[in-house]
Amino acid sequence: MFEGQPKGLFALALANTGERFGYYTMLAVFALFLRANYGLSPAMAGTIYSAFLMFVYFFPLIGGMMADKFGFGKMVTTGIIIMFAGYLLLSVPLGGDSVALVVMLAALLLIGFGTGLFKGNLQVMVGDLYNDPQYKDKRDAGFSIFYMAINIGALFAPTAAIKIKEYAETSLGYSSNDAYHFSFAVACASLILSIAIYYLFRSTFRHTEGGAKKDAKAVDAAPVEELSKEETKQRIVALCLVFAVVIFFWMAFHQNGLSLTYFADEFTAQSAEGLQAMCFNVWNLVAVIFIVYALFSLFQSKTSKGKAISAAVIVAAIAFLCLQYNPDGTISVSAPIFQQFNPFYVVALTPVSMAIFGSLAAKGKEPSAPRKIAYGMIVAAIAYALMAIGSFGLPMPQTEMGADGNPVAVHVADVTPNLLIMVYLVLTFGELLLSPMGISFVSKVAPPKYKGMMMGGWFVATAIGNQLVVVGGLLWGAVPLWVCWSVFLGVCLVAAIFMFAMMKRLEKVC
Repeated sequence: MFEGQPKGLFALALANTGERFGYYTMLAVFALFLRANYGLSPAMAGTIYSAFLMFVYFFPLIGGMMADKFGFGKMVTTGIIIMFAGYLLLSVPLGGDSVALVVMLAALLLIGFGTGLFKGNLQVMVGDLYNDPQYKDKRDAGFSIFYMAINIGALFAPTAAIKIKEYAETSLGYSSNDAYHFSFAVACASLILSIAIYYLFRSTFRHTEGGAKKDAKAVDAAPVEELSKEETKQRIVALCLVFAVVIFFWMAFHQNGLSLTYFADEFTAQSAEGLQAMCFNVWNLVAVIFIVYALFSLFQSKTSKGKAISAAVIVAAIAFLCLQYNPDGTISVSAPIFQQFNPFYVVALTPVSMAIFGSLAAKGKEPSAPRKIAYGMIVAAIAYALMAIGSFGLPMPQTEMGADGNPVAVHVADVTPNLLIMVYLVLTFGELLLSPMGISFVSKVAPPKYKGMMMGGWFVATAIGNQLVVVGGLLWGAVPLWVCWSVFLGVCLVAAIFMFAMMKRLEKVC
């Protein structure tokens, strides 16, 4: 799985893992922090939250344009420094007055802009590793590994945020509101780790950093491809078509933080037992990941020692899961815990998807990146078809007035958690087909002079999709549940049909 990849991939992936762990740790508790610390209404907290997400994915456009002029490496380093300043501001407990609110908003601006300089440009550097002819056929697999690294950070982040906050409250004696700041401080520490990894292993990817002072004689650097105006136009048009499609994927996919979480809270059973209960412990999921990777290693290892180590890992992981199993144990299930399944599936299924596409590639039958993206849209539609079918006959969402005079959602049904667990699995298949393949497509097709800007365009499309997530909130309670899910089903199908209609034009530039 990892053989034949450029060494710089693993350094850049680990640097990104650290940054993403900090980001998702902060994000796991941020909405709760806004309401608890500043007394904001759910609507106002949600407005700040969604606006922050949008700008996190919009600023890479500006960061990309700056990198095209000043170099990708400089922007990545500058981005980490700016993000660190933002997280540091969030880490300082200043209370909940208007001054503290302004400082918090300034911190969000720094984090968003710093992310814009870091995230897209780091991915451009990953893509440039594959300009070397010896790695040309490894591009899609490389981005799958890179994408997996992102989700390793995301997998542990929610648990880390909650545990650190609890430690600050119970062991250090901080108030509930002040304890949130310890979760934000984790992001500062993770950025220090990221920048350390970046510079320790810089020699493996330095030729991709770009900039005006780049050494034109660098041994590993590939010659810049010269394109005609017409070919440049064709590539930019093709990328814009892909951007238009992925907007609607993220609009549907990121319902995991809105309408799908509402469904988990109001319609899904709030307890689990036996094997089902084991799914909600992150360490059990980690054990499953070890089993998956050890199985691949067992069959791919060329030495008896490697096979023995792989077998030992499998036995140890299975033993751990057996010890965790309690047939009579019942646990409570809260809505946010479902958020861990998507990153778990990404990490666990990446080697599976790579093996499938590797086998197809060996036979000359691997689909092109645009075709994978179209398939991803169809898979996302299937996920919402499952939701629509599972929601037939369920009542409309209900609310009642709480003691503070605000409406409170009422739990009205006990649908098995298996429905959402399965839906997240299917959505993750769609994500693996679309997201890493889309990033790979952008890095490959973008005209050399506009690589940073085009990667920024990918993030702008994601930003617009994030803004359109609000559609799920508008539909919630206004239409029957199956109609709500059918809207996203229809959006994904229409986007897939459009993608297939444009396939010849898209594959022409591959």
